Amino acid sequence: MNSSIPAEAFALHPDRHERPAASQPDDSIGAILVRSGRLSAADVDKVMRFSTERKLRFGDAAVEMGVLSAVDIELALSRQYDYPYLLPGESAIADEVIAAYEPFTARVESLRALRNQLMWRWFDSGEARRALAITSAEAGDGRSFLAANLAVVFSQQHQRTLLIDADLRAPRQHQLFGLDNRAGLSAVLAGRSGQEAIQRVPLLEDLSVLTAGALPPNPSELLGLPAFGRLLRELAADYDVILIDTAAGDAYADAQLVASRAGAAVMVARQDHSHLKKLRQLVGLLGDARVHLVGTVLNEH
Repeated sequence: MNSSIPAEAFALHPDRHERPAASQPDDSIGAILVRSGRLSAADVDKVMRFSTERKLRFGDAAVEMGVLSAVDIELALSRQYDYPYLLPGESAIADEVIAAYEPFTARVESLRALRNQLMWRWFDSGEARRALAITSAEAGDGRSFLAANLAVVFSQQHQRTLLIDADLRAPRQHQLFGLDNRAGLSAVLAGRSGQEAIQRVPLLEDLSVLTAGALPPNPSELLGLPAFGRLLRELAADYDVILIDTAAGDAYADAQLVASRAGAAVMVARQDHSHLKKLRQLVGLLGDARVHLVGTVLNEH
């Protein structure tokens, strides 16, 4: 699996029960915009009259009248079609998580293409295949960026998604998602916390994160414990997709340990940054651990 994406982007080389109709909220664009505070009820009436007179769709009429922007209409349509995303300033999630803020851009479309390939090549190929490690040979390759954004696009497809930050050296997922990091994976593996350490991401349906937690003095030993494998097996019953961010592979054995527990990995390389020798070494280590390398991702930014 190997491809490339132009400029500033990356390239990839629950049961839902419907509520009775009477209890469902009005899902018209006007009602959604009123609930989100972007339109008043009086404005809705004016736009409806204008749209009838001009024979325009509601959204087109509102934009022509100047009471809404195209961004407002995109937001309403995303809510109408149950496709969650955020507006700048609406969340503590970092701008770097572009899939949460820029769903209609070419960069995020590339992430969706990657998601689809991973579904075909790994997650849809067997019930036991729920976990996937995101690895790279060196720091700065874009591994955490990719893990975070992939987690978002999987959740936007209404896959019950869990992102685990298993980088117990320099974790980033709590920063990217604006989450508390006092209890996380390190505490769970040490037996000092349970699955209550998993946090739901506000406003992004179907996405949860298990942050790294306090940095331990013995990351490799913790990640090598049988408890990590048991945890992944238990979580597989509750999540459709489990993505695991790892430490860089050139300095520690952590990535190999995590990927061996997951059973499969994607490797990230960065153009004009990653060294071929280190990439080959990581491929060899993953092979030694009998990890299925699903594909490679080229970061051209």
